[in-house]
Amino acid sequence: MISFNIPPYVGNELTYIKEAVDSYKICGDGQFTKKCNAWLEEKFNAQKALLTTSGSTALDMALLLCDLKPGDEVILPSYTFSSTANAPVLAGAKLVFVDIRPDTMNIDEKKIEAAITKKTKVIIAVHYAGVSCEMDTILDIARRHNLMVIEDAAQGVMSTYKGKALGTMGDFGCYSFHETKNYSMGEGGALVINNPAYNEKAEILREKGTNRAKFFRGQVDKYTWVDFGDSYLPSELNAAYLWAQLEVADEINENRLATWNAYYEAFKPLEEKGYIELPTIPVGCVHNAHMFYIKLKDLEARTDFIEALKKDGVNCVFHYIPLHSAPAGHKFGRFDGEDEYTTRESERLVRLPLYYNLTLEDREHVIDSVKKYFENI
Repeated sequence: MISFNIPPYVGNELTYIKEAVDSYKICGDGQFTKKCNAWLEEKFNAQKALLTTSGSTALDMALLLCDLKPGDEVILPSYTFSSTANAPVLAGAKLVFVDIRPDTMNIDEKKIEAAITKKTKVIIAVHYAGVSCEMDTILDIARRHNLMVIEDAAQGVMSTYKGKALGTMGDFGCYSFHETKNYSMGEGGALVINNPAYNEKAEILREKGTNRAKFFRGQVDKYTWVDFGDSYLPSELNAAYLWAQLEVADEINENRLATWNAYYEAFKPLEEKGYIELPTIPVGCVHNAHMFYIKLKDLEARTDFIEALKKDGVNCVFHYIPLHSAPAGHKFGRFDGEDEYTTRESERLVRLPLYYNLTLEDREHVIDSVKKYFENI
C-alpha cells in the first residue's frame, strides 16, 4: 500500500538531536530553536518568528495577542481544521463562518465584508493547500474596518503571494511543523509577528507569563511573572529535528513540486474530458506542493474512487468536514450568508499521496491507478 503521507526525514535529524542532548540544553530556546527562528526571519523577511509547540498553539497565541473581549467576533472559513476555530474560542470570541471560493478552497474575500458587524475584530485567512488567499483584498477590508488579520499558513511554509511569504502580510502568521507538513518537528509550529509592538508581549505569553527572554538577553537582572502566559516553547529536541530539514528546505520543496507537477500533467487530459477538476493556482501565487487534490462529481463518486484506489494499493483520503456543520460549530458560531460552495466542494475533494522522496515507481503507480479508474467507469 502506498502511504498517503510519510513524515520528512533528511538524515541529520538524529545527529542534531544528539548535539542538543550533549549540550545539556533540551528544554527549548537553545541553539537549534534560535537557528530555526533566525532562518524563518531571514528566509521569509519576517519581522519576528518564534517556534511554538504546534501550529495550533501558534494560532492560540495570535488570537490571545489580539486582546479579544467576550462577544467579539472573528470571521473565518468553515472549510479548515478545528484549530483555526479553537483559537478564537479560547480567546473568548464568537465564530462567524463565511463561504469559500470553489477554485482555491480559500475564504471568499467577496463574502467577508457582508459578515462584518460592530463586534467584528479579526479576520482569519486560511491558505489552503499552501495556495494564498486574495490578500490584497482582505488587507484592504481590514484596514477600512480597523480589523486585525491573522494568516493561518499552517500549510503555507515556502509559499508566496505577489513575492511575499505567506504568514508575513497580516498582523500575525501561523505555521505548522506537524508530521503531515512539508517540514516537520513531529509536533510544532511557529508564530510570525509582523508588528514589533507585539514582540515583548508575545515572548511573555510564550514563556508562561514571565520576562525570561529579556533576562537571557541581559536586559533585566532577574525574571519574574509579569502577565498572563502559558507554555508555548517547544523542546530543543524538536527544534533540532526541524533544523535538519530547514537546512535543505529548497531541496524538499523542489522534490515535492516535481511530484505535484507530474500529477498535474498526467491528469490534465482527465480534466479536459470532464472527469475531474484540478487545483487552481491564481496569478501571483507560488505554492509549495503541500498537497495534490482532485475533485470528482460528488460525494458518491469520491467514495467509490477512494475504495477503488485502496484496492489498487493507493491510500488517498478526503479532507475537512465543514466546521459550521459540526456540533462545536453550532455551539460556538454561525454561518453568514449562503453555504453555496463549502459543503458541496468539500464532498468532492480527494487528496493523493504526496510527500518528500515519494519514489518514481510509487508516483507512476498512483498515476496509473487514477487513469485506470476513469478508463473503467
